[in-house]
Amino acid sequence: MSSGLLPVEAALARVLDGVAPMPAEDVPLAEARGRILAAPLAALRTQPPADVSAMDGYAVRAADVAASASELTVIGTAPAGTPFDGTVGVGQAVRIFTGAHLPAGADSVLLQEDAETLEGGRIRAREAVRPGQHVRRRGLDFAAGDIMLPAGLKLGMRQLSLAAAMNHAHVPVRRRPRVALLATGDELVPPGGDIPPDRIVASNSFGLAALIAEAGGVPIDLGIVPDDRARFAAAVDDGLADGADILVTLGGASVGEHDLSREVLAGRGMELGFWKIAMRPGKPLIFGRIGATRILGLPGNPVSSFVCALLFLRPLIAAKLGLPPGDPTVPARLGAAMRANDQRQDYVRATLTEDGNGLPVATPLPRQDSSMLSTFASAGCLIVRPPHAPEAKAGDPCRIVILP
Repeated sequence: MSSGLLPVEAALARVLDGVAPMPAEDVPLAEARGRILAAPLAALRTQPPADVSAMDGYAVRAADVAASASELTVIGTAPAGTPFDGTVGVGQAVRIFTGAHLPAGADSVLLQEDAETLEGGRIRAREAVRPGQHVRRRGLDFAAGDIMLPAGLKLGMRQLSLAAAMNHAHVPVRRRPRVALLATGDELVPPGGDIPPDRIVASNSFGLAALIAEAGGVPIDLGIVPDDRARFAAAVDDGLADGADILVTLGGASVGEHDLSREVLAGRGMELGFWKIAMRPGKPLIFGRIGATRILGLPGNPVSSFVCALLFLRPLIAAKLGLPPGDPTVPARLGAAMRANDQRQDYVRATLTEDGNGLPVATPLPRQDSSMLSTFASAGCLIVRPPHAPEAKAGDPCRIVILP
């Protein structure tokens, strides 16, 4: 390992060390999509709250319909939401609809298509009925007090529907971490309009804002500041004053005389965790803390910035939401040969297909320059090449990070 270069795993451990989950807040169920449940959620009611009919038909006593051709007298109706308040006796039936409470005395439901209507308010069963047939028993789904949704769950369509059925109008979720983005560089300009050839469109903030939102954070764009110490420091102060839980600087993290990030952040009280890690792309990555705010100084090259964000910013947001970082890699096979690697862990942009067995196949793209957003946009994954990995041939196993 080169002197001063921190391994990726060690760098991530430092980024996540001591991260405390965000506090909980109650939000209306209609606003909870995509949020992380902060506490286990117990049912506030039993579902169904009583024995109910699973079908349209007739509530009966199974003993009265033990054989087909049994005749019964219909004594009332039980629509959903309006229970029949009488009792089903011997030889009697109640017209019932799906979801309606089963009347007292009845224990089964005769399907309406299995009942022949006779004169004088009577029916004849075409089929026999067994006890409990077409009845949903009380508590079939869940009972009051049952823990149905564990803490740490991301609330989507199914979970929100279940929470509503459990009678929750509000749910406790983790507050979303606020992530401030600050782009630096005299050469940067926002997209749109006529751009001089000596300027570069500031594109990183847009992709990173999307990554932050998808990971569960709230992106805050602090804009672009030139390579000016005072203006850079003022923008950092703005982000801290705005309550940023994470501050991400874009550019200025390298060793050039205009790369001001470390100097300015140190002047604002940053405790440096590390600078420069053994990875490609993305070696000049800064991590530190200013009070409770975690600082990530990402490289300015777009691909370097995004790879570092995937490997460090996304797990940091997950940790702030109380989620485990997990392993971002999955097994795959190489679609082409790769040469031996040096001392830095390599993240190689690659296309992603499947072999005949459904296993992912990652084929390295021919050009890997860290400024090339076009190859990053067309890639399906990153092939992870550990330090000093030997030559590999097509078909060899590998690990990949699937790109979102």
